Amino acid sequence: MPHRPGMLRLRPIRTKADGRYLVAVVDDEDSVRCALARLLRVADFQVETFSSGAEFLESLARRSPDCVVLDLRMPRLSGFEVQRAIRESGARTPVVLVTADDSTESRERAFEEGAGAWLRKPVDDALLLEAIHAAIQPAPTCIPPVACGEKIRDR
Repeated sequence: MPHRPGMLRLRPIRTKADGRYLVAVVDDEDSVRCALARLLRVADFQVETFSSGAEFLESLARRSPDCVVLDLRMPRLSGFEVQRAIRESGARTPVVLVTADDSTESRERAFEEGAGAWLRKPVDDALLLEAIHAAIQPAPTCIPPVACGEKIRDR
């Protein structure tokens, strides 16, 4: 399909041998969770959504996603606690954090704990998709994590 102004241009990714990549979206806000899931489905990802960190962590016994899009500020378990639980489980699932919290301390902590990207809400669709692509299919050379709205370099 030709590109028209105002349309999001999606970069195709190589798919897994057994099908499309699975992205988990963990956010306590229904509208955000639904919008992110819709975007990811249009970009040809399989998507599972979770309204809490605890619900997501329980799901890991059944199925491990290829990437997690994780809200930072949620009731009960914060995104930091979920990120730590993923890491402590031994899973190597990449995490893309999305948040309205743009404090330097939170951003630094997220990267110290292994986040692949930190994106500020409202999330730019193209930046989110590029961050997920980079997390799932990392470049052969070391590229620093993406913070806020930084442009991701073409590879």
